[in-house]
Amino acid sequence: MKTRLAKFIADSGTASRRDAERLIVSGKVSVDNVVIDTPVFFVDENSKVCVCGKEIRPIQEIKLYMFHKPLNTMTTKYDPQQRKTIYDVLDKQYKNLKYIGRLDYKTTGLLLLTNSGDFARKMSLPQNNISRIYIATVNKYTDDGLNKARKGVCVDGIKYRPMDIEKIDKNTLRITVTEGKKNEIRIVLKYIGSPVVALHRISYGPINLGKLKVGKILEIDKKTVDLMLKNL
Repeated sequence: MKTRLAKFIADSGTASRRDAERLIVSGKVSVDNVVIDTPVFFVDENSKVCVCGKEIRPIQEIKLYMFHKPLNTMTTKYDPQQRKTIYDVLDKQYKNLKYIGRLDYKTTGLLLLTNSGDFARKMSLPQNNISRIYIATVNKYTDDGLNKARKGVCVDGIKYRPMDIEKIDKNTLRITVTEGKKNEIRIVLKYIGSPVVALHRISYGPINLGKLKVGKILEIDKKTVDLMLKNL
């Protein structure tokens, strides 16, 4: 089966697909001892792919980890503004893991990491309807506003799916989403007159943050990973 070269590199855990394309264009990737400089190239399981002179192979076993993302950290490898990233917090052995979706700079809580770029992509697809649960702190809210968010809203021409919202107390909401659009909770809550003061993710699919301490990482057992793969 043929696979796009950048995807092959990403699936090996060497780089993200975007970074893999940059490596290819810069002439740092070879296939069967021939330098390839275009991302529009396909390989199979018999191809010898080398990045910076080192042969790579697709990952055989998918690993999944949950990480408690601290406040004021970017979910990215490199930040142009040189803000702290999650990889500044993680130990060196986890530097090549891919994040599944993103949490913004001010959002804390559960962030899933994996060694498989393909698994990360599938876990982030809106059509897979994977639930993410957040605890949102707001200054105020109204039942009318919450009902709008529960029905789905359109903000600046972008449609946001209905959200499942439970009231915890006068300033705290438990919100479940399945789409994963960028900053969707912050955008929707601001639209209904309840801008977010603090946002914390407590679960992603069947994975719950539990009592994992801030900045710590924990591997998910193989049985759970296999079940998640089966349901994708």
